[in-house]
Amino acid sequence: MNGKELREKILALTEEYYRTAHAKSPYKLGDPVRYAGRVYDEREIVNLVSASLDFWLTAGEWAERFEKAFAETLGVKFCSLVNSGSSANLLAFMALTSPKLGDRRISRGDEVITVAAGFPTTVAPVIQYGAVPVFVDVELSTCNIDVSQLEAALSPRTKAVMLAHTLGNPFDVKAVRDFCTRHNLWLIEDNCDALGSEYFIDGEWRSTGTIGDIGTSSFYPPHHITMGEGGAVYTNNAQLHRIINSFRDWGRDCWCPSGHDGTCGKRFTQQLGTLPYGYDHKYTYSHFGYNLKATDLQASIGCAQLEKLPEFTQKRRHNWQYLYDRLSGLEDVFILPEAQKDSRPSWFGFLLTVREGAKVSRDDVVRCLESKKIQTRMLFAGNLLRHPCFDEMRKTGEGFRIVGELKNTDIIMSRSFWIGVYPGMNDDMLDYMAETIKEAVKQ
Repeated sequence: MNGKELREKILALTEEYYRTAHAKSPYKLGDPVRYAGRVYDEREIVNLVSASLDFWLTAGEWAERFEKAFAETLGVKFCSLVNSGSSANLLAFMALTSPKLGDRRISRGDEVITVAAGFPTTVAPVIQYGAVPVFVDVELSTCNIDVSQLEAALSPRTKAVMLAHTLGNPFDVKAVRDFCTRHNLWLIEDNCDALGSEYFIDGEWRSTGTIGDIGTSSFYPPHHITMGEGGAVYTNNAQLHRIINSFRDWGRDCWCPSGHDGTCGKRFTQQLGTLPYGYDHKYTYSHFGYNLKATDLQASIGCAQLEKLPEFTQKRRHNWQYLYDRLSGLEDVFILPEAQKDSRPSWFGFLLTVREGAKVSRDDVVRCLESKKIQTRMLFAGNLLRHPCFDEMRKTGEGFRIVGELKNTDIIMSRSFWIGVYPGMNDDMLDYMAETIKEAVKQ
C-alpha cells in the first residue's frame, strides 16, 4: 500500500472513529444546558488529521486557504489569521501605531473612544501601549455605545474609535462611521462576538467587521465558528494589511509567506534604517512585533467550520427569536434585548436586564438557573473600570477618561446576565430555559 492509499485509509478510519467516539446522546430534560459549545462533525476531525499528516506545523497551505475563504465570505479584501481574538485586537490596534501612517498614527497619550461594558481585550492594547481610552456609556436596549455621547468624547488628541458589536448585535455603525469620517478617525470593529451579523449601509447589506478600517474575529470554542484557539484581522486597506502582517510576523519588513523567499524581488538589494546595503530583507524589522501566527492544524478545523457558518447563523437567529417569543410576557421584570436598527444580528447570546423595582434580583434569577444546570454569563466585565486591573489607575485618575457617569454601564454590571443561543441548542433546551426563568420570576 503506497502513501496515498494509506492516507485515504487513515482518513476513512477517522470518519468511522468520529461516528463511534463522538456520537452525541439526545438531550433529555434536566441535562446541563451550556451557554455555548463546539458544534462539529467528521469534517473537522478529518481535516485536522489530514493537516497533521502533512506535518507542516506552522501556518501554511491550510492557513492560506482559510484566509482566502474567510475574506471571500465576509466580502473583504485582506485577512490575516492569528492565534486568538485577543491577539487580533492587539494587532488591529498596534497597526494604527505604525510610523508608516505618518500624522494619522496613534502615539502615546492619544485617545481612543470605547466603552467599559464589554470584554477587556478590546481596551487592553490601548492601555498597554500608553494611549488613553475614553469611556462613554451604552444604551440598555442594545448594550452598545450611546452614539449621542460621541461628540462630547472628542478631544484634539482623539485618533480612533474601537468598539465591539455586543453579543452579536451591531452597534450603530452608520452613526459611528460618520463621526469617524467627519473627524478623520480610525474605526476598529471588534467583531469577535458577531461573525455572521450584517448591517445595512450605503444601500447594501454588509458584514460587520468590514465597514470600519479594521475588523477582528475570535475562533475560541464558544464563538460563531471555532478552531480551538484562533482569530483573524481583516481590512480593505492594503497598507494596513501589510502593517498587520508585519506586527504579526515578528515585526519583519518582509512579506514573504511562510516557507518562501524573495517575494519582493529585492531581498539583497535594499538599504533600510542604518543597515548596510543589501542586508537580508527577511531579517529586516520595521516594527517591534510579535509571533502571533496560527498553525495549519487550527486552520484546517476553521476551513470545515467556515462552511457551516450560514447554517450556524440561521440557527442562532432562530434560537434567539424562539427565546424572545417565550419570554415576551415578562417585560415588567426584564428589559428584553432589541436588535439595532438596520441590522441582522448573528446573536452570541440572549441578554436579560432586571428592571429597577422588580420583585426579583439578577442574582435570584441566576442562582435559580444555575441550580437547574443552566449556564449563565455576565456581560463580560460589566463595568471594566471597577475591576482590580484598574485599581492603580483609579487611584491616580490618570491614563483614562470618562464621559458622563456610565449610568447604564453600572446597571448592566448589577442587573444584567445572558444565556446561550448557540447552534447546538434545540427547542427543548430553549423551552427548559424559558420555563426555568419564569419559575425564578414567580419565586
